[in-house]
Amino acid sequence: MNNYKLPDYDRMTLQFKVTTRLRELILKGEFKMGERLMQEEWAKKLGVSRMPLREALRQLETEGLVHIEPRRGAIVTPISIEDIEEIYRLRALLEGEAVAQSYKFLTDEDFEELEELYMKMSSLLGDDEDIEEYMVLNEKFHTVLMGGCSWRRIKGFIDTLWKGIPSYTPSLLANTIDEGRKEHLQMLEYARQGNGEELRKVTEKHILRTRDNLINMMKNNQN
Repeated sequence: MNNYKLPDYDRMTLQFKVTTRLRELILKGEFKMGERLMQEEWAKKLGVSRMPLREALRQLETEGLVHIEPRRGAIVTPISIEDIEEIYRLRALLEGEAVAQSYKFLTDEDFEELEELYMKMSSLLGDDEDIEEYMVLNEKFHTVLMGGCSWRRIKGFIDTLWKGIPSYTPSLLANTIDEGRKEHLQMLEYARQGNGEELRKVTEKHILRTRDNLINMMKNNQN
């Protein structure tokens, strides 16, 4: 029998650990479409109480990885490679346009915040204890960088796309921090230079690289 029990991390919340492990198992194909996640069974397998497991399942429902039905519990609804392709191509197109619209309106305070966020992300080592913090900083960096865009609809579409898998991709991929460091710096530098076209390109590259890594991970685990 597989050992699903979670390792101990001082700085990671229990709910985050449970959510991360279940998300990883779903995306790696450990469950079939429509399979039920029994709370008592998985609380025991993961070595946790049912409370953090229930909260984790609610989070996974917002990501579209499970569907919680009355009296049936959590039903697995894995995201497909085609779903990933759609989500990340849309993100690349929309965020590329958003940053190209935004950079001219960023203030000195915005650039100071972007620099601070970049420095904090760069100081992280990339181990499991840092991933939760990196996810928060990464999402904030993208939000601030797009903050000058006045197009409400495009920002609304982007926000919808971020509510699924993208926010949590760093918890699934190795070397996320190292790979993102150079791209985040380029994004910051192009925004400071007022080079909207290069800013758009590196933003799209950053998102599509993550897409490719995630799809490769899913394919490797299907073999």
